[in-house]
Amino acid sequence: MHRAAIGIFDSGIGGLTVAREIARVLPDEDLIYLGDTARLPYGTKSAATVVRYSERAVDLLLRYPVKAVVIACNTASAYALDALRSHTELAVLGVIDPGARAVAARTRGGRIGVAGTEATIRSGAYQRAIAAALGLDEPSAAERIVARPWPLLVPLAEDGWVDHPVARLTLETYLEPFVAAAVDTLVLGCTHYPVFKPLIAEVLATRFSGCPITLVDSAEAVTEELGQLLDARGLRAPAREGRRSFFCTDLPERFQRVGTVFFGGDVAPVFPVDL
Repeated sequence: MHRAAIGIFDSGIGGLTVAREIARVLPDEDLIYLGDTARLPYGTKSAATVVRYSERAVDLLLRYPVKAVVIACNTASAYALDALRSHTELAVLGVIDPGARAVAARTRGGRIGVAGTEATIRSGAYQRAIAAALGLDEPSAAERIVARPWPLLVPLAEDGWVDHPVARLTLETYLEPFVAAAVDTLVLGCTHYPVFKPLIAEVLATRFSGCPITLVDSAEAVTEELGQLLDARGLRAPAREGRRSFFCTDLPERFQRVGTVFFGGDVAPVFPVDL
């Protein structure tokens, strides 16, 4: 099993930010990535629909020799993690709990922002996980954790508009309530959002006079926990150059073109699949 791959899935291209971090930190591991681009976005779907889509994605990954599954989608992590852990005997990691622990460790004053899809924010998963990590009761958590949806960033990211005037204006609007609430740490609760980190930093510096908000990317946290899991179970791959395989459910040419921005390198070839 130590030679088996890490299975990763997301609703689209955004989860490649997680795959990129795993490939950087664990270069010996084979990665199999599935982007469910035909059903994007998950963030506007019901919980039952997200669970159903997620189970189909994992079923596809299980056709291949995989030793662990990473849900590189915050919405699926919020709604489908428990169901997927019952669906397979393999270890399944979501991005929310690791991200919550990371933001709790980095906050300076205990005022935390959560940006995510509508479904992720509506689920309250990040709010509960952060409150647990900080040992907050419900009233304290409601006072100190500010959660807002950033729905427009997903289609902008999927179109590759990561440094576009429209993205800049959108972020100026989206960041305003966090600045007004004086949050010191902001978790990017959607795997599409990390590609906007340079633009977010620029908007904070120019539009909001250098407001000091620390950005937390859950990709780093889940990769660290994945490495610990592989070590604990004796599943680390031998020293070698890991292979990367990419699948999507629609528009593979577009996935290949835009995916290079998220993965930081070539994602060809991209194989079309039907769930």
